[in-house]
Amino acid sequence: MESTIEHADRVYRNAGNLPLLDLLDGEAGQVLDVGCGAGDNAVLLKARFPTCEVHGVTRSAREAEIAKQRMAACSVLDIEDNIPMEIATMQFDTIIFSHVLEHLRDPAVVVSRFSRLLKIGGTVLIAVPNVLSWSMRWQFLWGDFEYRSEGVLDDTHLRFFTYFTADKYLLENCPELKLASKSVSGGVPLWWLRRYLLPRHASNFIDALGCRFWPNLFGIQVLLKLVNQPSRGCR
Repeated sequence: MESTIEHADRVYRNAGNLPLLDLLDGEAGQVLDVGCGAGDNAVLLKARFPTCEVHGVTRSAREAEIAKQRMAACSVLDIEDNIPMEIATMQFDTIIFSHVLEHLRDPAVVVSRFSRLLKIGGTVLIAVPNVLSWSMRWQFLWGDFEYRSEGVLDDTHLRFFTYFTADKYLLENCPELKLASKSVSGGVPLWWLRRYLLPRHASNFIDALGCRFWPNLFGIQVLLKLVNQPSRGCR
């Protein structure tokens, strides 16, 4: 993920988060991408669901200028502040938090606040980096814990999650959100075996096996799918 130096106006651009969006098993409908970056997820969504309407929010005015070309609308705001009226009056079928919650002071409050905009039966998709993946453990083992401008140790990250803690901490304020699935995407470090010996399907099988049985070791990102089922209401 590439970025500029200034935190408040940093531009995050990538290929979108396909493993997260693959969790959608029906039409995306009206979508809110919270922390949308430059709108890369919107491109993937429109390719898969041509009739969906994607709205985004970002803190960066530079990101918003790019994102507006890829989605219906994009608002510039600090998502830890109150939700502005142009969004607060809307209802969404899908709300996405892709690698944004780790940047926040109190991510559970933000999930709760935005989830009030979700239609009954709607879906929330969350992706956060796994701070205890094998590559990070190797890095820590060598005594390397230095912040960078990208990756798990991005210098704007305030919270860190693992496969075992992500849902525990992020969903504590919103009982209406039922956890439909928790998974990871990542891979087993096969190095030269992957490149020179193993066919692609064998590598993919080993990766899937590793992520299924040892998610906190081989998962690079934790993926949560939640469904809005009304009960007592979000706090």
